[in-house]
Amino acid sequence: MERIEQGPLLLATSAQGRVTAARIAAACDDINPHPCAFSTESELGCDEALRECYRAGLPCVVLGEVGAVAVTLAPLLDARGDHAGAVVVVAEDGSAVVPLLGATRGADALAGRVAEVLGVRAAVTAVESPCPRPGRLAVVGLGPGSRALMAPAARLELEQAQDIIGYNTYVEMAGPFRADQVIHGSDNRCEMDRARAAFALAAEGRHVVVVSSGDPGIFAMATAVLEALEVHAEPAWHAVELAVVPGISAAQAAAARIGAPLGHDFCIISLSDNLKPWSQIVHRLELAARADLVIACYNPISRARPWQLGEALAVLRGVRDADTPVVLGRDVGRPAERVRVTTLGALDPQAVDMRTVVIVGSSQTRHFSAPEGRDWVYTPRWYPQPAEQD
Repeated sequence: MERIEQGPLLLATSAQGRVTAARIAAACDDINPHPCAFSTESELGCDEALRECYRAGLPCVVLGEVGAVAVTLAPLLDARGDHAGAVVVVAEDGSAVVPLLGATRGADALAGRVAEVLGVRAAVTAVESPCPRPGRLAVVGLGPGSRALMAPAARLELEQAQDIIGYNTYVEMAGPFRADQVIHGSDNRCEMDRARAAFALAAEGRHVVVVSSGDPGIFAMATAVLEALEVHAEPAWHAVELAVVPGISAAQAAAARIGAPLGHDFCIISLSDNLKPWSQIVHRLELAARADLVIACYNPISRARPWQLGEALAVLRGVRDADTPVVLGRDVGRPAERVRVTTLGALDPQAVDMRTVVIVGSSQTRHFSAPEGRDWVYTPRWYPQPAEQD
């Protein structure tokens, strides 16, 4: 990287961002454009340039989205030290200025200067002090989607948060937000990067919320946050006040809509083989079916793996009766909610998508229709005693 020793560096990736960067550079003689700031054909992309500047301890002013910048720097945060540079993020149209990292290394002051040039007010983050007070990081479950089904403790965390981090779809579910809250939305496949970014912000003294749909401890962000904490030796991260706020899971929400299919022993199995081998999923399905557990299947099907639900049903049909009740709950708690009942023998994988939770009953699960025509499904709390042998 071509190193520029004087003052903070400007980085921009879009035409609109470069226009705003030019305004900043014209007004601040000591804020220098990085070679990639005004070029669309830099040898190093702006992301790599930003990482190099951060490693070198150079303060940066980045034209872009806060969430994208946080994710770009996240892989470096577990190795960050006091030398790491301050990072200020500016909206490409110049409408917002956020001191993202380095509150104790001049980020707030730098953000204030840039905001004055652009005629806006910089976001307020951590108080600048030699020993910043550790912040708070809450991993929050939003529930299935309806705000009415969100826990009061989750709503309180969202109201008090300075920074909200999460997959873009879930961040939208968590809103609306105040103008002073900083939103860090990102793609669904960068859980560890989000976790590192959350700890880095909280270590600066910020109140950070990481959002998940359903319950954060069920195939969600609480695991990534704790994994990041376990493998990280940075004392500042361990000083952060960490909380996990539970939410209503998709299985619970779908079950409640149709009655009580989870009324006896049950298990939850994800059919996604992104993080575990398919053979292990098949093995667990076989054991759960033979144990006569009610089985809630998450991530049942997707465009990338359209065949897996069919194979899973074949495994279950080899153990369970064809008339076993099956509950399909799609988008429960959201405007497009649909819950219906079928049987294991009749279930067509084409009727299921990634946003559906599939609850396969046990041998004891019951399905009946009330006089008004409503379907109910429940699994009795009792289980038959084994027949006595002569």
